[in-house]
Amino acid sequence: MMGAIVLSHRWLGIAFCFLFAMWFASGIVMHFVPFPSLTEAERFAGLAPVERAQPVMSVADAVAASGIADATRVRLIQRSDGPVYVVSGPSRVRAVHASDGADASVEFPDVALAIAQDHARRRGLDAANATIVARADYDQWSVPNGFDRHRPLFRGALGDAAGTEIYVSSRTGEVVLDTIRSERGWNWVGSVVHWIYPTVLRSNWSLWDQVVSTLSLVALTAAVLGAVLGVIRIRIRGRQIASPYRGWHALHHIIGLVSTVFVLTWIFSGWLSMDHGRLFSRGQLTPAEAAVTNAVPDWRAAPSIDQQPISSPVREIEWFAFKGSVFRRDRTGLNSQTLTRAGEPAPARQAAFLTEQDFLSLTTRLATGCGAASVVAYKDDYPAQSIVPGAPVYRARCGDLWFDIDGADGSVLQRLDASRRAYRWLYGALHTLDVPVLMAHPRLRDVLIVGLCALGLVFSVTGIVIGWRRLRSTFVT
Repeated sequence: MMGAIVLSHRWLGIAFCFLFAMWFASGIVMHFVPFPSLTEAERFAGLAPVERAQPVMSVADAVAASGIADATRVRLIQRSDGPVYVVSGPSRVRAVHASDGADASVEFPDVALAIAQDHARRRGLDAANATIVARADYDQWSVPNGFDRHRPLFRGALGDAAGTEIYVSSRTGEVVLDTIRSERGWNWVGSVVHWIYPTVLRSNWSLWDQVVSTLSLVALTAAVLGAVLGVIRIRIRGRQIASPYRGWHALHHIIGLVSTVFVLTWIFSGWLSMDHGRLFSRGQLTPAEAAVTNAVPDWRAAPSIDQQPISSPVREIEWFAFKGSVFRRDRTGLNSQTLTRAGEPAPARQAAFLTEQDFLSLTTRLATGCGAASVVAYKDDYPAQSIVPGAPVYRARCGDLWFDIDGADGSVLQRLDASRRAYRWLYGALHTLDVPVLMAHPRLRDVLIVGLCALGLVFSVTGIVIGWRRLRSTFVT
């Protein structure tokens, strides 16, 4: 048995020592430079005010024109080519011109360029030299599944000092992603290598999932065998713990003992990041729950522009279904909005956010035994944040099942059963140290993450040296 442990750890270590080093080093980079995305603040800043003078068709007519029979959300935005309705259902999204219901998807580069330039200028970016450089389903920064509804994407390069690139959806004509040169550069040695994220592999989600999950599990096995071997090899001399090895082997042994707990929990939690429902629940609504939250409303009852004109500069108007009714959401700022309830007399029908009573009437249809909704605290153990800064997130506890719902737009942010709550601690807390006490002291969390990953990196380097020497002695001499 001991011989099998030694041989397995030796050759698995040789095979995976570079991968371990890569994970620890890239983990430090990822902590400070995350994968490129368009933040809600950036997206909202790039929106043009909806023009009040232009006539628009009713929401019901826009839904009919889109052909999406199960539409649950409709947004009105002002594009450079006029106002557009963006109609969304559970499985697809489509844009239609608000004037006549004609298809508003983007087919030509010049339209995408005008949209990208207008977005950039509203954010204060230099777009004088902007050009469309590609139209493709995938590239290195648009491989996440969240962009599937928008493919193919137009990629525009602004030609500014920061090397900004903006991605425009061909389906809706919205800007869905931006990157800058430094962000892309750091991510090549951060997220791309950490997640094993080359476009050719990541564009096939199923294959990528199997490859990374298998590699992570084998790497975890190598780490566990090393921990067992390291403990067995401990020698006690007097009152001190010593190693029977010399040189690099001794250094590898001692650092391994010091970092064993961190290395094992970090590799284990990293493997769990690829769980995707294998061991733990995914936090997704069941079909019955989705049927409640995505119930198709009577769009003819939607408060229209004619019934309630735009009274102030509005960047986006959204209609969404909630508890069987239609709500209209006028966004005047990143953190300011007005909700209008269909079928209720003004002014009682208007509020900034949904109320706890609104949620109770929904959650009682989602599950049995639901108590009164409570506002999720900012430092909650299971954090969830609204899309609108400062808006409440409501939590309904239905026995062992919890629902977190955004008070700004009624979307379900989290479905937490016992399995998902356990996953939050075994993955999130162990891998990113996002425990409340450390989140309250971000500098301390930074030091711990960098220090522990650096320790893991040094430990991996000793393994690389030992592995290289073993290979030389086995195959060269």
